[in-house]
Amino acid sequence: MMNENNGPRKRLLALDTSTAVLGVAVTEDGRLLHEINASGERNHSVHLLPIIEQALQASGTEASMLGGVAVGLGPGSYTGTRIAVTAAKTLAWAWKVPVVGISSLHALAWGGYAAIQEKQAAAAAEQAARTEGFGPDWIIPLLDARRGQVYTGLFTSCGLRAPQRLEPDAIRLMADWVMYLSDRLKQAEAEGSRPRSVWFVGETALHGSGDSLRPLLGAADVHAEPYELEGRWAALLGEERLLEGSGGDDIHGLIPNYTQLTEAEANLRRSSEGSASKV
Repeated sequence: MMNENNGPRKRLLALDTSTAVLGVAVTEDGRLLHEINASGERNHSVHLLPIIEQALQASGTEASMLGGVAVGLGPGSYTGTRIAVTAAKTLAWAWKVPVVGISSLHALAWGGYAAIQEKQAAAAAEQAARTEGFGPDWIIPLLDARRGQVYTGLFTSCGLRAPQRLEPDAIRLMADWVMYLSDRLKQAEAEGSRPRSVWFVGETALHGSGDSLRPLLGAADVHAEPYELEGRWAALLGEERLLEGSGGDDIHGLIPNYTQLTEAEANLRRSSEGSASKV
């Protein structure tokens, strides 16, 4: 694709409204050109398009310069996630560019881990010396899903590149998830690949307490770091997807990752199953 100046379309616009933070970013070849992260979950539908326009203007980006749109698919807020996905599909269709769906938990894991690395940059030499005999760090993003549940996954990383996935995004009971991670740490220990550190990032105030993580203590160096999603990480993941040459996702088939049925859908399914059983 070429813009009006006969240059390739290299820039990417990213959107994520799956959490209380509305994240919008513009990147080009791995460089962040502009980013806006605005809090206020109830107002995402009102503010998304003006913030997109603001980010494009601030970065000097015209539609003809964009090579794609990346969007966080969740899991997270049911209504919030739909807002960004609908906007991204509409813009991609209007601008005739690919759209790529990104795991919001993957972006949360990368952003949270990058923030941790930045804090620890001063101790880099000491940290490197302590890595011998250990595997890469584990990163566990957390978003509260209520009733003792979290939206979460498991990733691993040992550098600045995007974390690699070890477990899929899902909604899980936090107590069961911690016990599963404890067993997996024991297995990693037996295989000689125990992570040096385990980082819980995201909405850790409720689920990252000492009591919640107690079964993991002693099995690894465990930390909980609060972190709010930033748009740049969805953008960088989107760039990686487009560089893979996949051409993006089906613009009509792209849907949010809810990881569970909404209450209305669950009730409808139970009603349908009940009616069918009576036939």
